[in-house]
Amino acid sequence: MRWSFNLERSQTTALWLFGVALLVLAMVVVGGATRLTGSGLSITEWKPILGVIPPLSEAGWQDAFHKYQQIPQYRLVNAGMSLGAFKGIYWWEWAHRLLGRLVGVAFVIPMGVLWWLKRLPRRLLVRCFIILGLGALQGLIGWWMVASGLDRGTAVAPERLAVHLGLALLIFVACIWTGLEAWSGRARASSQLLDNGWTTAAAGLLGAIYVQCLLGALVAGNQAGRINTDWPLMNGRWIPADYVGKGGLWGTLAHSVAAVQFNHRLFAYLILIAAVVMAVRLFRSRSSMARILARPFLWVLGGLFLQACLGVLTLVFAAPLGLALLHQITAASVLALATGFAWRTARS
Repeated sequence: MRWSFNLERSQTTALWLFGVALLVLAMVVVGGATRLTGSGLSITEWKPILGVIPPLSEAGWQDAFHKYQQIPQYRLVNAGMSLGAFKGIYWWEWAHRLLGRLVGVAFVIPMGVLWWLKRLPRRLLVRCFIILGLGALQGLIGWWMVASGLDRGTAVAPERLAVHLGLALLIFVACIWTGLEAWSGRARASSQLLDNGWTTAAAGLLGAIYVQCLLGALVAGNQAGRINTDWPLMNGRWIPADYVGKGGLWGTLAHSVAAVQFNHRLFAYLILIAAVVMAVRLFRSRSSMARILARPFLWVLGGLFLQACLGVLTLVFAAPLGLALLHQITAASVLALATGFAWRTARS
């Protein structure tokens, strides 16, 4: 098939990628609900194809429930659970896995159609294949995460949860960035936005927000949002007395409940300070590029402050389902805004 080399931009491709990003966001949110409801270990097998079909008979439900009863979470946390209660947690995990499959279908089929119709810019083809590869890897990472909770403990390993969420958010960012590229076309050869280090600063802020999301995953994985619920102190102290955990440095950073919450708090403060400094620099600068960047950055700054407020409320109320999910949605939204801002600074 001959390629149309003249195609530099495609709004159809952009809308497709933005749609995939929304599906990834939905998958992240349902994944958060799955974790908060303790549902993530309810399906003890990984069947990429046949797993899309839930139990369809009473015997099927009994078999799935029997398999769940063999893992530590049932024996140590949910002993005596009824079949009806099991179905409640099963459907959360099933919906999460179904969304993952839908994301794959929503990526592969339109990509093939756009490629065949020559509506996919050639310069973006490699990026799309990379995103596709990351999506396939995400399925393996998801099972690797679930497997960590099937034979030991009562939940998945927090560090594996962080890897799983981190890869999902990487796909989310890649879809948004590539979608913006498809919408706007190739950048001009001469760049006017590289002055004053705005490109580096925007990339640094995007990276920091991404890391903060991973720190949040460690908080979630350790259920650290339900302890030390006073603010701005932690159990009456600025630095928690039980910060250092067992197992050395890694045990502290990944598994100490006090440490992961403190690190998440501290990094949030640092990001807010950096964002305020960037805003002051932008609004005090007299360059035309700074004036162009100031308005979109206000959205990033506003999102960061909203997210900080939601984080405090989620903590103070000990992470109820609604607030925790809103906190997660806002985190992804801020990441999307920061992605758009970083992309804008990198354009000429």
